[in-house]
Amino acid sequence: MSFSAFNLHPKLQATIAAQKYAEPTPVQQQAIPEITAGQDLLVGAQTGTGKTAAFAIPLVHKLLTQADELLSQTDELAPSKTPPLKVIKALILTPTRELALQVQSNIDGLTQGTDLKSAIAYGGASIGEQVRSFKDGVDILVATPGRLLDHLRHKVVSLKQVEYLVFDEADRMLDMGFKDEIRDLLRQLPKQRQTLLFSATLNDSIFSFSRNLLNQPKVIEVAKANAKVAKIIERVYCVDENRKLSLLCHLISQENWQQVLVFSRTKQGADSLTTKMQQNGIAALAFHGDLTQSMRENVLKDFSLSNVQVLVATDVAARGLDIEDLNYVVNYELPHVSEDYIHRIGRTGRAGKDGVAVTLFAIEDTAKLMSLETLLDRRLPQQWYPGFEPDLTKEVTLSRKHTKAGQKQQARRKALGKAKR
Repeated sequence: MSFSAFNLHPKLQATIAAQKYAEPTPVQQQAIPEITAGQDLLVGAQTGTGKTAAFAIPLVHKLLTQADELLSQTDELAPSKTPPLKVIKALILTPTRELALQVQSNIDGLTQGTDLKSAIAYGGASIGEQVRSFKDGVDILVATPGRLLDHLRHKVVSLKQVEYLVFDEADRMLDMGFKDEIRDLLRQLPKQRQTLLFSATLNDSIFSFSRNLLNQPKVIEVAKANAKVAKIIERVYCVDENRKLSLLCHLISQENWQQVLVFSRTKQGADSLTTKMQQNGIAALAFHGDLTQSMRENVLKDFSLSNVQVLVATDVAARGLDIEDLNYVVNYELPHVSEDYIHRIGRTGRAGKDGVAVTLFAIEDTAKLMSLETLLDRRLPQQWYPGFEPDLTKEVTLSRKHTKAGQKQQARRKALGKAKR
């Protein structure tokens, strides 16, 4: 199947061809016709499935078609009349500024050679510069909820004529506590609109959240929570907590890993791990919410240019990152929320390329590992790395016996005559 099958606006079709888009991904094949037809959607799609283009392409198509119709009417009624000022017709909400920047970049690429104009609004950047970008009118606005509310309070923008509303990574918006902000935004939007809700996982909270947002939506799910991400090799190394750093540095240096994304649960943890890796001769930088926007952009630039070998990030900061040729993702710690494991490892193995996702698991992580395996409905492939085997004299908790690592430890303890009685 090719994009020509969707009967898209000629300018958009030419742009897609010029940018050498591959054939539509599964989520694009299902979503584009539905959005073009005006259907509300609830879509479960993980990062790397082509979900941004799945909503961006049909939105640009519809706006170009409307613009042609409006221009035709304007020419017929008053040929010399100046076209009306642009108003926001499509609003795309994202949880983070990084994701907002990436979405707008995709929008800009698709609207090349057209009169459509997009703008972006996110925290940590100059309000004045954003206000100036709205001056001549905007067709498509990509925004984070908090900054958009700031602009609305100052009456810089109006959402009264929005026809298309998109929530990108809605599950993360809920995780980050944006429910109240979203409720405030909805009060300023027309009730008659097309709404599209995209989420990495479709769980009870998402269905509850969508109940009053969507009008008889069609549900599309292309990446179930328990599905193993294609082209990603998952490894779980059982290692003592105090040897995690040594094993991580060994893997990166001895196996010559390049461009490694390491996840830490906290900002303080990310800073501490970054410092320790630097002390071990590894070029690493931290990436989290305490950095200014310019600092974050410089860190990403250094990483993308391979000036830095390792990026140590928190889950919130890394959400929306789209790094080409990222071969390795490391869970230095298991996430607080099991669903974040899917988001984390989804950063690698993209665009048809293989990736490796490594998790460093200590016995203290037993409860989190069991929770994760319950979510995935499968056991993760656990193993010991030669030279970094765990201390088998440690006590094994009762629940631990149900995991593969626990069973291996119990067997080894018995062989050593140290089995628990």
